[in-house]
Amino acid sequence: MARTSRSSPTSQPLRATLLGILVNVVLAITKIVAGILGNAYALIADGVESMMDIFSSGVIWGGLKIAAVPADQDHPYGHGKAEAIAAAVVALALLATAGVLAYNSIREILTPHHAPAPFTLFVLIGVIVVKESLFRFVFKVGAEAESTAVKVDAWHHRSDALTSLAAFIGISISLIAGEGYESADDWAALLACGIIAWNGTHFLRKALEEIMDSAPPPEVVAKIRSRAQSIAGVLAIEKCFIRKSGMFYFVDIHVIVDGGISVRAGHEIAHQVKDALRASPLRISDVLVHIEPG
Repeated sequence: MARTSRSSPTSQPLRATLLGILVNVVLAITKIVAGILGNAYALIADGVESMMDIFSSGVIWGGLKIAAVPADQDHPYGHGKAEAIAAAVVALALLATAGVLAYNSIREILTPHHAPAPFTLFVLIGVIVVKESLFRFVFKVGAEAESTAVKVDAWHHRSDALTSLAAFIGISISLIAGEGYESADDWAALLACGIIAWNGTHFLRKALEEIMDSAPPPEVVAKIRSRAQSIAGVLAIEKCFIRKSGMFYFVDIHVIVDGGISVRAGHEIAHQVKDALRASPLRISDVLVHIEPG
């Protein structure tokens, strides 16, 4: 039986999250001011959503910091679950944001008002470019680190880009169509709420799956089993249980060896399996190897 552990590298995800916070501060102020001056509720709603992004990124940042704390006596498996909990909190914040903005969008649709100002379109174009670029950068960091929380944070940026696109379309319609279409941007804001709610539901499910120790994708399991079975002396893999905590996987694996070998030889094979799995590019933090006689 062999066990080992290592800490999670969080420096790059933390920097990406902090960058998102700084960008959202600038964009939130810009959109809200432009929306008020330009009489565009969709842009104001977009700015409020960016304010929520600041809160959400702050939660993600805090979750990553806690997840990076080494294992201790009270938390022998480390603090990686803090990342999934942060992702769940952010997903719930997305759903709450969608509800509030939907209510205000409907209220604005029922309230006659002037068409938005043309200059708001240029603000939205800039927002779409910045947020889509930020999404691609942060999502790449999250994918490389296998961080659910960072990928949720990235989709916050993509969601912002989509809501800005919806606002751009709605304002364009109200300006081109003229009288009678002043509320087009409000309908666009309502559509954006649906996008936000869908993303919130999707990522809440993903975060809860990680909290509940759901099995990783089949291809990950297959790679771990294959690598373990490639070790000399391993006859077969009986069981392989894998769960994710933070950015790493924890593996409990039962390997079958020749029942006639010594305990020392079986122990050596267990160490070789452990070392091979930890040396793989699969981000395996902790390995528990159980030897079964064949």
